[in-house]
Amino acid sequence: MAQFLIELPHTNEECMQAMDEVSAKGSEILGKVAWGCGVGTHTGWAWVEAMNADEARNMITGSVLRPKARVTEVITYTPEQIQRLHAA
Repeated sequence: MAQFLIELPHTNEECMQAMDEVSAKGSEILGKVAWGCGVGTHTGWAWVEAMNADEARNMITGSVLRPKARVTEVITYTPEQIQRLHAA
């Protein structure tokens, strides 16, 4: 399994529909999303594990969020791995 950061940008007008879409996925998924809407940044962020980016996107999004969602595979590195990356 890989780890993905999913960004869910939406407009103020789309906000409640976006939250409803994520909520409809269930409380486990809703609990993975942090929202910036309350401070005027209409974006949600989720950190999920999935087999690939499409699976990650489908775990979180519905029709309003899917076209704008940004799914990024993320990797955590140890200091040793970082040193090897610099040496390459």
